[in-house]
Amino acid sequence: MAANADPITIDRTRIAELTERETERLNEATKGSGETFARANEHLASGVASSYQVREPWPIYLERGDGPKVWDVDGNEMWDFHNGFGSMVQGHAHPAIGQAIKDRYDLGTHFAAPTEDAIVVGDELARRWGLPKWRYTNSGSESTMDAIRIARAATGRDDVLKIFGSYHGHHDTVMVSIGVEYDKIGDHDHPVSLAYGGGIPQSTVDHVFAVHFNDADSMERRIVELDKEGRKPACVIMEAAMMNLGVVLPEEGYLQAVREITAKHGIVLIFDEVKTGLTVAAGGATEKYGVLPDMVTLAKALGGGLPSGSIGMSEELAKVVEDGTVYQVGTYNGNPLGMAAARANLLDVMTPAAYAHLDHLNDRLLAGCEGVIEKYNLPGYAVGIGSKGCVTFATTKVIDYETFKAQQDAAIAELAWLYNMNRGIFMTPGREEEWTLSVTHTDESVDQYVAVFDEMAADLTA
Repeated sequence: MAANADPITIDRTRIAELTERETERLNEATKGSGETFARANEHLASGVASSYQVREPWPIYLERGDGPKVWDVDGNEMWDFHNGFGSMVQGHAHPAIGQAIKDRYDLGTHFAAPTEDAIVVGDELARRWGLPKWRYTNSGSESTMDAIRIARAATGRDDVLKIFGSYHGHHDTVMVSIGVEYDKIGDHDHPVSLAYGGGIPQSTVDHVFAVHFNDADSMERRIVELDKEGRKPACVIMEAAMMNLGVVLPEEGYLQAVREITAKHGIVLIFDEVKTGLTVAAGGATEKYGVLPDMVTLAKALGGGLPSGSIGMSEELAKVVEDGTVYQVGTYNGNPLGMAAARANLLDVMTPAAYAHLDHLNDRLLAGCEGVIEKYNLPGYAVGIGSKGCVTFATTKVIDYETFKAQQDAAIAELAWLYNMNRGIFMTPGREEEWTLSVTHTDESVDQYVAVFDEMAADLTA
């Protein structure tokens, strides 16, 4: 949906005042997290297991989850719209997945050998995505890392083309051109390649090039230029719908054009569906948009709460794995517990009825948020797909990293997170994130989310 054409200008002082008030309220309500942080910080670096969990003055430590709700160590009960960065579309402690794990545990939890469930999961993934060959990993990062390695081996080329601003995991090759200041992005047709954090060799960065989302012509021009330099990319790795700039959907015809361009130039097209896989449709964004890539990477929602990932590929690409050219390996790949959870997840939980329910909830949530935006004439719009969505605080539609970085309001996004956390909505922090609904969410949870947004809008415009 397009941004509000003539929004009000929100007083920056008012934003700052409300942010200070809401921060104090959250800190007061989460003193148990503060005490936990003091203990955790002694031996855990920054007191957390992942840098994405860091928060000042302390992270919010969770204790348990049940269905659509979570409880923190202070006993605060919240509707979970965070859902483990989109991993828990099934809801917490789903009985079907729990029973599958319990049954598998009694039979042994790890062998580093193939099991029946791995076959069933592969069959179902092939049916849903239309790609005939599959391998397993234990995370999204492993999936994209191995997919790129397979593409490089199959093409005999080293360079990689990605979308500027997209996150594809934490291995070196994809930790490039993710987040930079607006004035450092570079020329539109030649955005810069910059390492995302320390410890990434410049020699690795030099193998990675970026183009902007929703601009197929620019992508082809860059491919032609690189080919003339003897640096045709082995692959294009991209999300079919960007999920770390809030939500940015592909414009009409864009994905079809990318498919045609990569096929014409002999470049492997990888859809990174770590975030969209199983959350936007039964066959992910591949099904939703009707464009078949050469490879797809999955993780997050696949394992129903257990670490699990997979790679789908064409028969041709699979040959470099099957003939031993590429060692696609991992001691825990296809772990029996993970495969049992994935099997129950695919066959018993994420059913056609589940997707109909998610579509109903998300349509209702998006309409409710859009109603608040119109009611208060806010600068922004609601956008989403499947179980995913967000309110993007921008005065024009965000179509790529450039338009995102140029205008989206980080201060209002931070304030929205505080309002949610203080009113029973556990939500992903930061303007780059989005909500993920679960199959256990209800109309009541959606109404609560919209009510909190309405309260914030009223306070901002008072």
